[in-house]
Amino acid sequence: MQQSDIAAAAEMLAAARRGGQPIDGLPEESCPQTLAEAYLIQDALIPLIEELSGGQRVGYKAGATVEAVQKNLGLEAPFRGVLVAPFLHASGVSIPAEACHMRVLECEFAFRMAEALPPAAAPYDPDGVRAAVGSFLTSIEVVDFRYAGGFAAGGLQVIADNSGAGHWIAGAEFDDLDIVDFEDFPVDLLVNGETVQQGNSANVLGNPLHSLTWLANDLCLNGGGLRAGDIVTAGSCTTPHAVDAGDRAVADFGFLGRVSVNFEA
Repeated sequence: MQQSDIAAAAEMLAAARRGGQPIDGLPEESCPQTLAEAYLIQDALIPLIEELSGGQRVGYKAGATVEAVQKNLGLEAPFRGVLVAPFLHASGVSIPAEACHMRVLECEFAFRMAEALPPAAAPYDPDGVRAAVGSFLTSIEVVDFRYAGGFAAGGLQVIADNSGAGHWIAGAEFDDLDIVDFEDFPVDLLVNGETVQQGNSANVLGNPLHSLTWLANDLCLNGGGLRAGDIVTAGSCTTPHAVDAGDRAVADFGFLGRVSVNFEA
């Protein structure tokens, strides 16, 4: 893929964000055929998202942390995207209907890094990664796409579109990681007061810290790394669930509290 094709794909995805109109997919000459091409488009797209939103990247998201989701997307591993500040919110936020093409909700644990994980020290193991974490958060990720068919666009086009990163809603933040058994922690999703999904932290590669470890090493393999202060949302404890404009969603993390988001009609 030529650099001009990469730039054209990124601009097309950015234009869909500006205009609020989804596209059927990227044209053949700009459609990624490999994982490397998908991330090259994503890398070109991020500065356009920053310019559009007036914000900067503050961390990363991991997605497709369940094997069945990877299979449906035609992938063999999880993927990563970038979090950009204006799309991060506090619990209780109301998001206008026009701010999302799709509203696919995922209940997730996230981590705030206290120390950097640079490429020079990779590969990292879960214990080393855990030692670099400063705190963890409860959260809801709102997965959104610039493609009319959503996930049907396939894994490579999803990755190109910043891996479906939409909005992210933060709940409570905790400094002590030992208060949670990340290998077995139940999380429920409620929509309009009714439980629609019952999940568990084990759905995230067996432990959300494993997902964080994968992401740190994947970044390092590609010349990047995690910085102190970065937020990483690790992947969904629940099955992705679509909601409508006008709905109110709550992620119930038990004694850790609840995270809520309203979608204005």
